[in-house]
Amino acid sequence: MATLLPAPARALSAGQAEALVGALVKDINAIINSGKSERAMYGDFERLFAKYADVPTIARYTLGADARSASPAQLRAYTGAFQGYISRKYGRRFREFIGGRLEVNGARPVKNFYEVRTTAYLRGESPFEVTFLVSDRSGSNKFFNIFIEGVNMLLTERSEIGALLDRRRGNLDQLTADLRKLP
Repeated sequence: MATLLPAPARALSAGQAEALVGALVKDINAIINSGKSERAMYGDFERLFAKYADVPTIARYTLGADARSASPAQLRAYTGAFQGYISRKYGRRFREFIGGRLEVNGARPVKNFYEVRTTAYLRGESPFEVTFLVSDRSGSNKFFNIFIEGVNMLLTERSEIGALLDRRRGNLDQLTADLRKLP
């Protein structure tokens, strides 16, 4: 009888959002303090991005209106290339944290997601805020945006991807191929 009843609706809680970012921060701290080569760290960051981020949502958002005209195969290929590109790009930024740390400060509800604030402590620099936006809309708890010192990753990447796509005269396949090569 119990198997015939509908499952309870998923509802992300502040504690779950904070736990997700806490696990992510723990993994980031382990990578940046691992002593691995930069190339090895990029692979680790890509695995973290795939595990903790809502990559399909982020990738689709960065394409803007162009995502609507892309085929499912093009979107899959672009999402995979984007995942590697963004992991390398933000992996370089997180490399600046070597010898430092991120600490989770708490979570608060905002509309249908949670904002989880962390503080970055780098050697020789003033602490600064890194904020993660977390949702369960994809079916599991994932972050879908990051603000580093107030800079919105989604908006920044949408603008940059749009410029890259414009330079390729709207050719999504060419953009996808080029994202695989970009550092």
